[in-house]
Parts: sequence; C-alpha cells; structure tokens
Amino acid sequence: MGFFNKTVQYLRDRLGKTRNKIASSLSAVLTLGRDINESMLDELEETLISDDIGVETTARLIGDLREAYKKKQIAKTDDIIPFLKDHMKNYWPQRDRQLRLSASGPTVILVAGVNGSGKTTSIAKLAYTLSRNDRKVIVAACDTFRAAAVEQLSIWAERIGVQIVRHKQGADPAAVAYDAVAAALARQADFLILDTAGRLHTQKHLMEELTKIRNVVSKQIPDAPHEVILVVDATTGQNAIQQARMFTQAIDVTGIFLAKLDGTARGGIVIAIKDMLDIPVKFVGLGETPEDIAEFDPEEFVEALFT
Repeated sequence: MGFFNKTVQYLRDRLGKTRNKIASSLSAVLTLGRDINESMLDELEETLISDDIGVETTARLIGDLREAYKKKQIAKTDDIIPFLKDHMKNYWPQRDRQLRLSASGPTVILVAGVNGSGKTTSIAKLAYTLSRNDRKVIVAACDTFRAAAVEQLSIWAERIGVQIVRHKQGADPAAVAYDAVAAALARQADFLILDTAGRLHTQKHLMEELTKIRNVVSKQIPDAPHEVILVVDATTGQNAIQQARMFTQAIDVTGIFLAKLDGTARGGIVIAIKDMLDIPVKFVGLGETPEDIAEFDPEEFVEALFT
C-alpha cells in the first residue's frame, strides 16, 4: 500500500541484533576458500536452525542448496549467501502481504494477542501510520477486562491524534464494538481498529467474547472484520510459533504483526512463521515510537538480515 515503506538501511539498523547473530554464525561456517561438502552443509543446517529460521524451512533450503551444488549451479562458499537470499525472498506471495481493504465503508481490523505481546503499542503504530496518510482512523477499546487497558489505549489515541470509542472498564466488549462500528459508519471513517482482550485458547470465556465481537461487527458490516491481526512478541522465538498456532485453532487469523523485532536476535522467526503456519507476517514493530512500524517486505527484510 505504500503506507509503511521503510528503507533497507532503516531495517538494517533496527535488526542489528538478529543480523549480527546470523552474520557471526554464518561466517563461522562459510569460511573463505572452504569446500562445499556434506559436512559443511550439515553445519550450515544446524546454524540456520539455531538462528530460528525453523527446522522445516532450513531442511528445504539445504535440500535446494545441495541440489544446486550437484548441478554445479554453485561452486564455492561465496555463492551460498546469495543463493539463500534469493530463495528466502521467494517464499512470500505478494497478495498474502497486502492489507485487505473494504470495497465500501470502513475497513475493520480486529487485533488479538496475549497480554505483554505489545498489542496496544502495535495498534497505536498501525493507527498512527494510517492516519498520517490522510485516512480517518477510529480505535475501539474492546479490551475491557484487563486493568488500565482502556486507559492505555486512550492515552495512545490522544498522543497520535485519532478518535477512540470506549466504555468503562468491565463493560461488555461486544457493546463497545457495536458502538465503534456505528461511529465508524456515521463518521465515514476509513479504518476501525478493534483492540480485544489478551487471551489464550485455554481461556474459553475470552474466546467466546472474541466470537461475540466478530458477530456484532459482521451484522453491521457483512464482510467485516476484513483483517484479524495477531500480535506476537518476536523476542519469544519459537514460542511465538506455538502461540500463533494456538490462536489459529480458535480464530481465523489473516495476518501477523511481529512486535519487538528490533529487540531480539531471533528475527529468523519471520521466515519460520510463514513456512510452518502459512500465515503471512504483514507488519513488523521496530522500536518504541509510533513511526517504528514497517509493512513486511521480504526482499528488503532479507537484504537487511544479510547486509
């Protein structure tokens, strides 16, 4: 969409921890002049797995690499990183990464995630960037269970200059969603972003509330919500995949917002999430300010990791 464009240098600067880890581990394996052989490929496979790229994805990469070597398409260790970069970039179809927009009326984005994942801050980043691109944005404080959640979102809304629909703490989340949709329609908003209570698949009552919110929204706008974005904390590494798997069993997640990517050496998890769950990473959080958000672009992301 062009709302979230960032340069490779911007990404490179904020992916420093992951980039340094990958560079260090790869340089230990791909020493200058080393022959490509089965022992080296086994070491490379272990290295990529340790960088959180994932077992399945790594196995596929190494299999393709081994085949390319047999066909003499690569001949030396210097050829390996360009090969890996090209293959990683091709894992994500463009259509998967686009924000789904409503054909008419406001685009409704429902945001889920466990407490502590960076959900509220991620909503603020998304709302801020959309609003700075001449879009009218409303956020809705449907997380009425957690203490101070409504107040936290209200503070962010005031700070970034977007409207908010809120009730008191403990109010019915579905009622907040109903009023928010009505407000978005009446005010001709371009985007409505719904914050929902931090939840896990084991919390049945919270999952039921999420279903109620979806039903309320779809009754007022038949094709809504247009996106269900799951916020996951990149610093949790492989646990992020398990968390995402739990949510997808309960709700129809359409995309992932990978928060706190700047603060982890586990950035390879972006690749593993797509390969293991087939859920596109649509946004990444790269800092503490509202501007620190990027629409996930695999070419720029891979370049930033390996530059």
